[in-house]
Amino acid sequence: MAVGQNQRTRKNDSMLTKTGKARLGPLNTTQLNKLLESSTKPKEKSKILRALSKHKVVAA
Repeated sequence: MAVGQNQRTRKNDSMLTKTGKARLGPLNTTQLNKLLESSTKPKEKSKILRALSKHKVVAA
């Protein structure tokens, strides 16, 4: 459950998991880069970098 809330009052947010953590999958590369710059925790940064590496690079 989300932090500080019980299951009854919690609103469904597709961008958050059941525990209140952000989902990185649906974000695009610019959003992930912005999140990476604002992140301070090393564990979060590694997750964001891994999500960025999963995005396909479009060769022009």
